[in-house]
Parts: sequence; structure tokens; C-alpha cells
Amino acid sequence: MNNNNIFNNIKKVYFIGIGGSGMFPLAQILKSWGIEISGSDTYESDTLQKVRALGITVNTNHDSKNIINQNYDLIIYSAAINNNNPELKYARENNIKTLERRELLGLIFNTFENSIAVSGTHGKTTTTSMISTILLDANTDPTCVIGGTLPRLNSNAHTGKSNIIISEACEFANSFLTMNPRFSVITNIDNDHLDFFKTFDNLKKSFEKFASQTSDILFVNTDNIHTKELSEKIKNNIKIISFGLDKNRDFYADNINFDQNQCASFDIINNNKILCNIKLQVPGKYNIYNSLAAFCVVYNSNLNININIIKESLENFTGVHRRFEVLAKITDKNITVIDDFAHHPEEIKNILETAKKIKTHKRLWAIFQPHTYSRTYNLLDDFAQVLSIADKIIISEILAVREENIYNIHATDLTKKLQNSVYIPSFEGISEYITNNIQPGDMIVTLGGGNIYKLANTISSKLKDIYN
Repeated sequence: MNNNNIFNNIKKVYFIGIGGSGMFPLAQILKSWGIEISGSDTYESDTLQKVRALGITVNTNHDSKNIINQNYDLIIYSAAINNNNPELKYARENNIKTLERRELLGLIFNTFENSIAVSGTHGKTTTTSMISTILLDANTDPTCVIGGTLPRLNSNAHTGKSNIIISEACEFANSFLTMNPRFSVITNIDNDHLDFFKTFDNLKKSFEKFASQTSDILFVNTDNIHTKELSEKIKNNIKIISFGLDKNRDFYADNINFDQNQCASFDIINNNKILCNIKLQVPGKYNIYNSLAAFCVVYNSNLNININIIKESLENFTGVHRRFEVLAKITDKNITVIDDFAHHPEEIKNILETAKKIKTHKRLWAIFQPHTYSRTYNLLDDFAQVLSIADKIIISEILAVREENIYNIHATDLTKKLQNSVYIPSFEGISEYITNNIQPGDMIVTLGGGNIYKLANTISSKLKDIYN
């Protein structure tokens, strides 16, 4: 952390929506810096329990009385908090400084000398987790801000004492533009978040601006056409290291083989030299890209980490919560339940293609919770195309998140485009349908960026009760 830390004069901070997965790491970091933290949240969650476990006081209502005469130096609010929130409204009316979560992340991130930001439409969480794991294994004691729970931490955050920070850099609402990384990654660029960006060109321009804020090295997957175009635009202004499967990349994977669980082994090659061989424990071609990104960042970022540590760390990496996470295996019936955060067609395609290639199962079920009306509306045909990879498909009600249904889009619009599909709005109904129709040899994959993990856990528990 920088000696010129702007937080030196901050004593008390209040977080509105402190139980949010993006808020918790920041509260944890500020608390580790000796700042007094408290907050509010009306939604009970695993994350909120972790907040309380740190000794942070949490109000279970949003009431201006929570902050009156408390002498808070700063009020932090998440994107989920609207302008009519009583606490936020009071703070603004009484000239208490307020910051949106992304602004706070940028301020924290930019205090570190060695800062690593991982951006991209897909793969941010896994790539950030891989880099974090390597740095933790190398005893560098980094600060980590991750978009999912890393099992070894039982958290999506780690507060280290070194001058290294590794953080996801999310493009939504231009959140990542608050960050000025020393090292940054762009895993890929895809058509998403058009509710905010309106056009794909606007999204690409935002990534270009983020890339231009990198001071030392930008690591880019130039197998992706849009990141390749971006790197061509800015190559004269910034040092770029490319990675991918194409042999024209600076670092590329070659001699790729997949085992029966679709976990890859491959050589990493640079300047016609094999640097090492990696055997992953996480499945899918997409994880070759994630691990290549992690390798390139650590290998080239002047942190002096031995290549054998990088190799061993990547080979021991077993994944992140809600990323192709196996929740249940009924061995004698050959039934498997997998949960994944995938909520964009490209992500769903990666997951279902990987699952389909695991030949030990006879049928593949996809249970999908559409995430936001805008994404469902804009990418309806793409969703239909990728979901058709599965043999059986269940679509739940669309999770609105932050939106009103101004698009007149419905989950049944998706089932109409799919064979072997059924619309079941409630998780309870889906759980009952699955337990009545499951057969030996089935693999069930739940997909979505919302709370469908709860359904995955329910199905897993039911099947274990039935068959064990």
C-alpha cells in the first residue's frame, strides 16, 4: 500500500448494502487498515454472515436513524441502492461524503504499487482466482478482490500486507474506468450489458479506455477478434503481451490433450521455447485461456516468482464457487449435478459443450435462469442456439435484477425456440420435475447469474436423499 494513502484521514465508514459480494471485500480491506466499519443490509446471505464474523455491526433495515449523529467520514453504497434509500438520501442532504462501490474500489486499488486488474466479458473470476492462488502460494501476501468465492479462502477477498493487489475489473457501468492498473488483462470482449452501453461499439470503446489506463503491461487474448482489434489500435502507446492458442501469439498453448473429464494438459510456449507443461484440474477449453492469462501475468510482472511455483499452483487449482462446480455425484446411478454462473450465450456454450464431451453420461440437462430482461431480449436467438446443445432444457422465470420489463420479453419466448424444453417458473416446480424425470446416466447443469445456485443445492440434496 502507498504511504500516500488517501484513507489515512478516514476513521469511520458506513456501507449501505454491506452484504453484497462486491461490497464485502472492500469493507474487509478498510477494516484491516484500522478503519471502523459498520453498515446495513436487509437480505440475509452467506456473505452477510462473513461480514458479521469480522465483528462488523450490521443494521437489518435502511433507516436514516442508523447514521444520524454517528460522525461517519464516508458512506459507501452499491449499484443496487437507489436514490430514495433513506440512508443515502440523508447522507447527501447532510453533506456526508458518499461514494459508489466502484469509486471506492478504484481508490483502494490505486493505492497499491503493484496492481493487477483482470477484465473481460468472460473468465474474469477464474483468471483472478488463478492469479490470486499463485501469488498466495508464492507467499507474496497479496490483497485479492474476486468476483466469486475461492475455496481456499472461503471468501472472495483476502487482505494482504504486501504492496500487491489483484482485482477483477468489471466493465458494467464503466466500473473498471476507476482503476489505473500497473498490469491489466483483457480475457475477451463480447456483446453484453447493452442495457448500459446501448451499442457494442460503446462497449469496445470502454475497453479501449480501460486498456489505455494501464501503465506497464497489457495482457490480451488476441484469439478473440475484438481484443485483437483493440490491441492493434493501441499497440504504439502501451506494451502488449498477447496469449492464446494461435502460434503467432507471444505466449501460446500447444500439444493440447483432454482427459475423460475434459481437463486439459498443454505446453506453454514463448519464443519457440517450451517453458513448462500444465495439467489442469478444471475442465474446458476456456480454462486453457484463463490459465494462460494467469501464467503470463505472473511470469512477466517482475514479481520474481519461480516458474515451478506457477506451474504447481495452476495444476493444483480446483476451481471457484459456481464455476463448473460439481455439487453432487450419485456414483451407482451415474448422476451428476453441476452449477455454473454462466448467464451469457458464450459462457453457456462453453459450459454445455464441455459437459457434453464428458462421455460418461448419457443425457445432459440444462436448467437456465435468464438474467435480466435486456440480456434475454437482445440475445434471445443466441440463448436458444447454445441451450440446444443440451438434451433436455428447463427455463425458469427471468430474474429482473435491476430492470423493469420494458422489452415485453418472457421466458416462454425462449422455450418456443427450443425443442425438448419446458418452462417452469418456480424453483420448487423445477426441483419436483427433475426428481420425477431423472434417469441413471443423467448430468444436470444449472446455469445463471442469479440465485439458481439455491435450486442446484436443493436438487443435489434431494437426489442424495433418494439414492443414498
